[in-house]
Amino acid sequence: MNKILFSGKMKLAALISANHNLILMLSRFGIPLGFGDRSVAEVCAKYDIPADFFLLICNVYSFDAYIPDEKDVVATDMRLLVPYLRASHRYYLSERLPHIEQHLNRIADSIDGKYGSVLKRFFAGYRNEVSEHFMYEEETVFPYIEALVSGRQHGAYRIRDFEKAHNDIEDKLNDLMQIIFKYLPVDVPQGDSISVVFDIYQLSSDLNKHALIEEKVLVPYVKRIERETT
Repeated sequence: MNKILFSGKMKLAALISANHNLILMLSRFGIPLGFGDRSVAEVCAKYDIPADFFLLICNVYSFDAYIPDEKDVVATDMRLLVPYLRASHRYYLSERLPHIEQHLNRIADSIDGKYGSVLKRFFAGYRNEVSEHFMYEEETVFPYIEALVSGRQHGAYRIRDFEKAHNDIEDKLNDLMQIIFKYLPVDVPQGDSISVVFDIYQLSSDLNKHALIEEKVLVPYVKRIERETT
């Protein structure tokens, strides 16, 4: 694609205005609001964030046609990659999923017991699947990467094992939306149903980008370290 992407010279406020969803990224980097007219590079320097990594994340989340190649990954300071992914996990598990679940439960409690039970059961299953997915990364993948980077013993595990086990946790959200589209009773307040579908779409898009970061940034990054250290 034409590499007209975000740059460190841009005002951070202008970057957020260009894609308002990027405001969700700020807390994952520990950046509070109130950055004034500072540029991306200036804000990143203030909070000790590698500007190239911050921009890589923002570009991936903003431009569908942009997929970093190995050259981009190798040239980027990746010291915050695992902390960023951990912060994303906390956001999904502590904020986004509970918010959607509360909204769905209110809807489920207001409709026929059969449909309400299906909604609650389906989402509870999805939430557990996401939790197990993230737990595997937190307990196996991330410690392996940290050991590899620090030169410590890391056993027989390799990042290819993560590739084989990596599944698309956003797919089940599409199934949930189909249930809502097809089977939600018509007497549910339209504002409630539209609001929860919007939240699910936003979460699905966010998870899709999260998976892309893991597949196109984390995996190539770790494979390169493995080649250099084994």
